[in-house]
Amino acid sequence: MPQGRPETVPDDGLTTRQRRNRPLVIVHTGAGKGKSTAAFGLALRGWNQGWPIGVFQFVKSAKWRIGEERALRVLGESGEGGKVDWHKMGEGWSWIQRPGTEEDHAADAREGWEQIKRDLAAETYTLYVLDEFTYPVKWGWVDVDDVVATLRDRPGHQHVIVTGRDADPRLVGIADLVTEMGKVKHPMDAGQKGQKGIEW
Repeated sequence: MPQGRPETVPDDGLTTRQRRNRPLVIVHTGAGKGKSTAAFGLALRGWNQGWPIGVFQFVKSAKWRIGEERALRVLGESGEGGKVDWHKMGEGWSWIQRPGTEEDHAADAREGWEQIKRDLAAETYTLYVLDEFTYPVKWGWVDVDDVVATLRDRPGHQHVIVTGRDADPRLVGIADLVTEMGKVKHPMDAGQKGQKGIEW
């Protein structure tokens, strides 16, 4: 895409403006760091445009204090850009097992997905960040065919960003923009744990 121009223009009957303003499904996947960070960067752009934003975190504990959460909440309450709603799906499950059974976590994930479906049907937000959503899909907690159909057929003008490793090929197939982040080096390779301001 030299100078931001597409290499091909489809014969789809749309004007340049209509094609340019189509709502997108975006997937940030891969083993590298930065998938959520990039999604929250897009959320900042959306906030600046005045878009209502819904963030849904799936496998990060509700007790964690995420830097982007605080920043986006403050911005959302400032009255200057779009509103920001932040949803955490129960206690979450990440690289460390949290209290509760796997069934509890699966139920939390399903409940979160049902809320997203309701919000999409109601066109509640212009931008949805489904953070770490590839994991409940991969683990079978949320039905991938339901996810694909819901995102593909969503009404109105709603952008959706999905983050997490190992994105299902069916999700990748319906996405408009897919970025796979690869790891070259990471401080954890040398035994260094995450640190404030870098990981949270």
